[in-house]
Amino acid sequence: MGSYYDIDAILTDAQKVPCTFELEVPGLGYLDGNSGGDMKKGTRVELPLWLGEMLAVSRQLGTSPLVTLDLPTALSPRVINALKADPRTVDLRSLAPHFYDLGARILELFEEEEMVEVLSETFKKRAAEIADHAHNPRGALGESADFLRGLDETERQLFRAAHDSAKSMKSWMGEMKK
Repeated sequence: MGSYYDIDAILTDAQKVPCTFELEVPGLGYLDGNSGGDMKKGTRVELPLWLGEMLAVSRQLGTSPLVTLDLPTALSPRVINALKADPRTVDLRSLAPHFYDLGARILELFEEEEMVEVLSETFKKRAAEIADHAHNPRGALGESADFLRGLDETERQLFRAAHDSAKSMKSWMGEMKK
């Protein structure tokens, strides 16, 4: 996790993840829309990542965890397979606005070697595409507009940095010709 005051870290930790309650918990039924009731064992609810993580790691005197965390939809096997096929066609923003940050946080909790490899390859391939769009001013107007709309926050920062550097380079080259 980033700095305590890092808004991107806060928004990442607010992402909902599926959790399954392993114990019956009195008074928590409101999390499942049952006001005043108990949370039954086996109930599956979507909780913010920070809360799901806390409940999953909290154990009392050797008991089982309160909840079991499952992979979020944004990192489901279906999405991982789509990323393996062609990462440039996947709209990461619609899956999770902070997709890579969510992936990093989930990898702190799960040992998923394949996911590490897929996310790394996805970022490399998409970064090359992002750099190409950032250096080509006409790229944002054509068919690449859908690709640019699908960038997650990390990729948007990369696009801005690449675009600004290309603009500065052109300006510098123009001054050198004078």
